[in-house]
Amino acid sequence: MKTKSVRTTLRNTPRMIKLLFAEVHLYGRMHIKSHVLLSCFKLLPLHLCGGLRGCLLVKRQSTLAMYQAVERGSPNTTDYRIYFRNASGPISPLHDIPIFADASKKTYNMVVEIPRWTNAKMEINLKEVLNPIKQDVKKGKLRFVANCFPHHGYIWNYGAIPQTWENPEVLDESTGCKGDNDPIDILEIGFRVAKRGEVLQVKVLGTVALIDEGETDWKIIAIDVNDPLADELKDISDVEKHFPGLLKATVEWFKIYKIPDGKPENQFAFNGEAKSREFAHHVIDDVHKYWCSLIKKEAEAGGISCANVTNAESPFKIEQKDAEDIIAKSPQPGLPHPVESIVDKWHYIHLK
Repeated sequence: MKTKSVRTTLRNTPRMIKLLFAEVHLYGRMHIKSHVLLSCFKLLPLHLCGGLRGCLLVKRQSTLAMYQAVERGSPNTTDYRIYFRNASGPISPLHDIPIFADASKKTYNMVVEIPRWTNAKMEINLKEVLNPIKQDVKKGKLRFVANCFPHHGYIWNYGAIPQTWENPEVLDESTGCKGDNDPIDILEIGFRVAKRGEVLQVKVLGTVALIDEGETDWKIIAIDVNDPLADELKDISDVEKHFPGLLKATVEWFKIYKIPDGKPENQFAFNGEAKSREFAHHVIDDVHKYWCSLIKKEAEAGGISCANVTNAESPFKIEQKDAEDIIAKSPQPGLPHPVESIVDKWHYIHLK
């Protein structure tokens, strides 16, 4: 749209919307600090909405351009995989995507495994070469996490921070339990429902420590740096202020989500208390160091595929051609298979 036509339209736009548009036009990104943004979109003429949304998405699109999710096989089958590529070719989302999105700002990359409100148990596969995302299988069946009232599926965008590893041979001094042999989990609490296989840039706010079958299973709490509330959230205490009830619901969700499968209530370290942003950064630093020892073959891999294409000092580094061959040999993309209606069942759980 030409500048003249934009100005003409703005004469009939509420003052608040004018300021909003001016700020986006000036800075090229959004600096709005509350959910008033969503209301503003509703008030704007349709042709302006597109421009504003475009400004909001510029940074996100540049991030998406760095990493591409490549689907193989048919969703809702055991053959379904999501591989990852960068500009040079196939990569491992665990080993080749850097831990930091911006080290100077302490923002991290997050690989989205499970979008909010979905319950297919998708995860980075540790045993397969290039560590594609696949759906977990239990007793020969695809795994779906039970919907425990009042929740439906996962209540945040759920995923992992790359280049991290919770070492199962190291006792965590703060929890008294060893690691769970996985990359560290992360819960993104922003307003947007992410896409499976998306790589987000996130700001860490704190953490809770789930004790899952006797193992430490840290859950990092974070928000997409592009979320309208990202600048407002400085630490874990701000989560309750802007998202009242979410931390309590998070602890409850993890306590009860395995009960419908016949397992006992999960436990938490620190009585479920969420720890600070600084504490969470220390935890991430530790699990990144464990990953460094893993990728350099200084620690026992325990069945984890450490094949990668970017870590020059790693004895597990493979050639780009070999990585291409792995994807080429996988099943061609197909249509999603139907899912049994039982996966939508609501379970009513009463904690003792």
